[in-house]
Amino acid sequence: MATPYDFPSDLLAGQEELHQVRAELSALLRRLPWSVVPLDGFSDDNGWRKVERPASPGWTEDEQAEVEKLRRREHELAVFVSGHRFWSELAGPERVDARTKLKHAHEASAAEDD
Repeated sequence: MATPYDFPSDLLAGQEELHQVRAELSALLRRLPWSVVPLDGFSDDNGWRKVERPASPGWTEDEQAEVEKLRRREHELAVFVSGHRFWSELAGPERVDARTKLKHAHEASAAEDD
């Protein structure tokens, strides 16, 4: 599926790296304990649903540093992509459509490669 927008290569690369960094951060956060600092487990059934958490050993300094590094890179890439000069060439609904197409450009290129 060809997109009607001629995205600059640096914008495409930035968006692709943003997808990769977000996936890596999400996977890391799923693997880590629920609490950054060591905390006892708890069970609470007084709310609208029961909430239970096992005891958390907390995150190591290396884990905290890795999360911070990925979050910082995610922020840099989000600022780069959203503030790219390409967007000044488009107005209103066209800019929204182009942004949506850019977010899914990697899916379209993967489908073309198959």
